[in-house]
This record gives sequence, C-alpha cells and structure tokens, in this order.
Amino acid sequence: MNILVTGGAGFIGSHTVVELVAAGHKPIIIDDFSNSDKSVLTGLRNILGYDVDFVEGDCNDENFLNKVFTDFSIDGVIHFAAAKAVGESVKLPLKYYEMNVGSLITLIKVMEAQKVSKLVFSSSCTVYGEPDVVPVTEETPRKPANSPYGNTKTIGEDILRDSVISGGNFQFVALRYFNPVGAHESAEIGELPNGVPSNLVPYITQAAIGLRESLTIFGDDYDTADGTNIRDFIHVVDLAKAHVTAFEYLNSAPDNFYDVFNVGSGQGNSVLELVKTFEKVNDLKLNYSIGNRRDGDTVKIYGDVTKANKVLNWKTEKTLEDALRDAWRWECKLAKQK
Repeated sequence: MNILVTGGAGFIGSHTVVELVAAGHKPIIIDDFSNSDKSVLTGLRNILGYDVDFVEGDCNDENFLNKVFTDFSIDGVIHFAAAKAVGESVKLPLKYYEMNVGSLITLIKVMEAQKVSKLVFSSSCTVYGEPDVVPVTEETPRKPANSPYGNTKTIGEDILRDSVISGGNFQFVALRYFNPVGAHESAEIGELPNGVPSNLVPYITQAAIGLRESLTIFGDDYDTADGTNIRDFIHVVDLAKAHVTAFEYLNSAPDNFYDVFNVGSGQGNSVLELVKTFEKVNDLKLNYSIGNRRDGDTVKIYGDVTKANKVLNWKTEKTLEDALRDAWRWECKLAKQK
C-alpha cells in the first residue's frame, strides 16, 4: 500500500519508514524539517538501498496535501508531524495548537475529500496525566494534561473519535506512546534533537560524548524505590513496528472505526536505573548530579500493553539494554561525522 508518513524524517517516523518497507509497503514522506534534518534521508537510503519518495512541505497546507494525495495515490496515513517539546509548549502554546491540532484537522479534511479512510495517529501517554494507579490501561481515565503539548494529544484523540462518530467512514487508531529510546542498529538513523535535547537519552549520550558538561537528574525524593521518576522506555524499532501492525489491523476494521492502544515495554524503569544501565552496557562513567524537581514531571507512569499484545498481535522484541547500546552507537557515529 502507498502509505503517507507525515513527519517521516523525524525520530519515530524515519524508523517506521524502514519497517513499512520491510513489510512490503511503499512509504511516502512529508516533512518540513522544522524538527528534523535532511541527513535522515541519506541515512534511510543507506539502510534501504534507494531513495524513499519524499516531498517537503507543511501539513497545515491543504492545497499541498491534496496534491500529494493525488500524485502518489495515497491509501492511508501514519501521522507523526507535530511539535513535541513539553517545556516549549508551555512558552509557545499557540504554536503547538496550530501545528499539532491544526495539521490534524487539515489532514482529516483532505482524507475525506480524497476518500482515504485509514489513519494511525501518534498520541502519547501524557493523556493520562498523573495516574492514580499504574500500570495504566486504555481504560484508565484521561486527566487534564500538564502541558499544552499533552493537551494537543488529548484534543487530537477527541477529533479522531468525533470524526468517526459523525459517520465520516473513517478507520482510525491512536497509539499512546510511552518513552521511545534507542536507534536503528545500523547507526544510520536515530534521535537527532535540534539544540539542547528535551528527552533524557539524547541528553545522556551527549553528556557521555562530551557535548554536555554533565547530566542533571531532576529530583531524587519522589515516592519511588530510588527516589527518581519512573518511566516506560520502549525501543524505537519496536515502536515503529507497532505502527505497521496497527495500520495493517485497519485493513480488517469495520467502517466508522476508532480505537486506542498503549505502546510501551509494559514495565517501569527509574531515571537512575536508566543511567546506571547506560553506564553498564557501554562500559563508561557518566558525569551526573541530582538537581531540584522539574515542574510538571509525572512521578511514575508505565503502561499495560496487554491489549496491543492480544488485538494487534504485537509485542516488544528489544530490551532497554539494546536501546541504550544502540543510542550510544548512534551518538558515536554522529561524533565521527563532525
């Protein structure tokens, strides 16, 4: 199938492109490089042996999207394109609502006009807020988001649900990610943040390679075993495969269909545990210190992924050790290119 991958030059998008090809599909990438780099296209070529179809543009541009759908005979969409930094979203909420909510509305309008029904949406575990009980299931109540970024994911899910309820003949799935980490084992693609990383693992790898003076762990006085926050870390390749599986699941879904799935490792690891594991698998010592708590950080969250295991027949194959080994290999590759 011809599958449009919006934000396909990004971290998760690029890995999903690789897995789509492995599954026999033809991905078409849209990206405006607002949060990615053109070098990713070279990395994809090195992995796949050819250039993936790519069009540079903005998903908020309805005329542009209509032309892409027509030119490439699009059969369905995996929608990643979005701004994603929690801290920035607090400072620039309108940017996040325009990019994340606006682009989804535009995309669904174009899908309706082009009679394309299938969409896999990039959602987030942020929709659960600070959960009362962990692990969270898909039935866990959503809570008010801690940031505009998180709220855009909640609103995005509501837009999908309401579009289906309206009888728009859509087949939609939202995947609620936990914390994607790692890189492709080839070290040709990986997480490539612009400026100072907002995610933990690229900050760790940059501190280890010497790009950052040290790593600060935000708080060690939380109600957890070692006092640091607990998260659910999933290898990005496993997450990418979940998108392919979810898209193929839609082939047998009825008309006017919507569902949500947690996609994570199914277990919680603390921030300190992650740091220690990184040191162990890569045989190095990190310069880190304990700082104050960071506003808006959830104490602990990890997912129950039973539904994805049973319904999508998907499960993780890679370990946290694999992810941290791959992330370091990717960082070392980047250092050699400079």
